[in-house]
Amino acid sequence: MPQLVLITREGCCLCAGLEEKLLALGCAFERLDVDADPQLLARFDLEVPVLIARDGDQERVLPRLSPRLTALQVGAWLQQQGVR
Repeated sequence: MPQLVLITREGCCLCAGLEEKLLALGCAFERLDVDADPQLLARFDLEVPVLIARDGDQERVLPRLSPRLTALQVGAWLQQQGVR
């Protein structure tokens, strides 16, 4: 099963909302602050929140989610993506 990574930023309401939904679902994920890593900042600065599925050496950036989705809808979407 791929590992889920959330690229986020302190003070971002969209990031906080997605993180809350993932926690409500009981999803295990790694949280990375985009501003703490120059490579992440260069790649994802204006795109946060970003979800990444890591499977070994492979990494797949998942499509952007609508912030209007409920936690249950996020869970169903993660299943469709093969992450949950």
